[in-house]
Amino acid sequence: MGFVANVVSMVMYFFLKMHFDLSGSANTLTNLMGSTYLLSVVGGFISDTYLNRFNTCIIFGILEVLALVMMTIQAHNGSLQPEGCGKSSCVKGRIAVMFYASLCLLALGTGGVKGSLPPLGADQFDSKDPKESKALASYFNWLLLSSTIGSSIGVTVIVWVSTSNNNNGWWKGFLIISITTFIGYVFLVLGKPFYRLEAPGDSPIIRIAQVVVVAIKNRGLSLLESPGELYEINEKESDSAEAKIAHTKQFRCLDKAAILGDNANPTPWTVCTVTQVEEVKVLTRMLPIIASTILLNTCMAQLQTFSVQQGSLMDRRLGFFQVPAPSVPVIPLAFMIILIPIYELIFVPFARKITKHPSGITQLQRVGVGLVLSAISMSVAALVEVKRKNQLLKNPTKPISLFWLSFQYAIFGIADMFTLVGLLEFFYKEAPAGMRSLSTSFTWISLSFGYFLSSVFVDIINSVTKRISPSRKGWLYGQDLNKNNLNLFYWFLAILSYLNFVNYLYWATWYKYKTEDSTNIPSMEKSPSISGVPLIKSAEIEVSNTTNGGSIVDHTQEISWKNNQVF
Repeated sequence: MGFVANVVSMVMYFFLKMHFDLSGSANTLTNLMGSTYLLSVVGGFISDTYLNRFNTCIIFGILEVLALVMMTIQAHNGSLQPEGCGKSSCVKGRIAVMFYASLCLLALGTGGVKGSLPPLGADQFDSKDPKESKALASYFNWLLLSSTIGSSIGVTVIVWVSTSNNNNGWWKGFLIISITTFIGYVFLVLGKPFYRLEAPGDSPIIRIAQVVVVAIKNRGLSLLESPGELYEINEKESDSAEAKIAHTKQFRCLDKAAILGDNANPTPWTVCTVTQVEEVKVLTRMLPIIASTILLNTCMAQLQTFSVQQGSLMDRRLGFFQVPAPSVPVIPLAFMIILIPIYELIFVPFARKITKHPSGITQLQRVGVGLVLSAISMSVAALVEVKRKNQLLKNPTKPISLFWLSFQYAIFGIADMFTLVGLLEFFYKEAPAGMRSLSTSFTWISLSFGYFLSSVFVDIINSVTKRISPSRKGWLYGQDLNKNNLNLFYWFLAILSYLNFVNYLYWATWYKYKTEDSTNIPSMEKSPSISGVPLIKSAEIEVSNTTNGGSIVDHTQEISWKNNQVF
């Protein structure tokens, strides 16, 4: 509710209350969103290495609530708001300190939660169990649906409250968001007795660094002919139940890290296991996929900034009701609320019968569909902007209806449904078990770079076009959208999106999905685990019936550990 309400309405808050200009308010929002998603890596890293995912959510959640309280205070107190100055930014002094401090805390808190909360939910499913594997695929669809329902409330009720009373209700909107966000974390805490909580493991950054360092040290060695000669810990020596990853032929140079030299002791910085090397290969293969989805999120940024500003200049009447411009995104959200259950309950079972894939279609196929639709959305957005300006020239007193924007929003909403869920499931399933939070945060890294790239594009387009245009003004210059060339900017993004899809097809075809080497998986008697991650390396086994979160657990099927329980 709170996050999406802020995303779609803050551009107007920055513009009307903080007195940024048109491009300044858009860039401030996209920089905030970019920082939020980039900081999800921090949450993912901490939850993988130092804290479990539940504790990480709570700690960063506190920061998020604190930031929202600070924003509420500033929006309520007129002395903490700047006066209009006619410049790109009028925020300075103590006003700037509080303004940017609250935004930084909001980015850190929200980002940390985004990096740890989705994998916390996914941890509740055992990917090795066929039934739970199907449930895992469904989980990400229902996660998106619940987020969409909350977002719909945010962009209607909360946005209406914020923009009411001649845009003087912002503090009320922030207050509602603060309260509901706090309540959300209360529910998260109440659910703790029922969660499967995985203990943090070795630092994924160190594991990656070990492979790179050892591969460089062994660069003079010749590659072994047989993968079976590479170093791997066998079942008897292993103290982990984490599944071994089968050797692949891509990035053979990294295989040198798994070559144990003559008379060398097998220490972490002298040799790495095949599984450890393959973990780095998996993450390396993911990089082109991440890069290919950045532009899609740049397009999404326009629908949350410039399209909202478009809506403020259109006919927003719906009968006797005046629709707030930031509420337009409820259109794609409404489509998603309808389409997600249809996709999950009808399309996925039908596709499973044909493809035999637990998700119906592969994760990368879902992402590909989303990329095509995002390019179409930008094309439609350009056409709608041309129609809006043409109507303005014909009769300035009768602008076109706000609902013309529904076409671009609806198409992109469907694109987001395919892409976001596809990426979350892809990065979670493909990641090594000890890096799932960090890997899942790659979805948010793509969003982050997309928002930052939007700011870069706006600045570059303005800089280049003001030199070549007859008016000596950039396409997106100033505060009057009617005097700009937003339609040309949309066409620019549409063309790039079509070219990007061609690029994505190459990398999606090239990508090889991870396969586990079932012949090297340690037995369950060695170290019980959840989803392939050992709970405790050494502990006593208690064979009895105990109560876990209010339900009886039969330990003939599930083992409870007496020492250092993580439930």
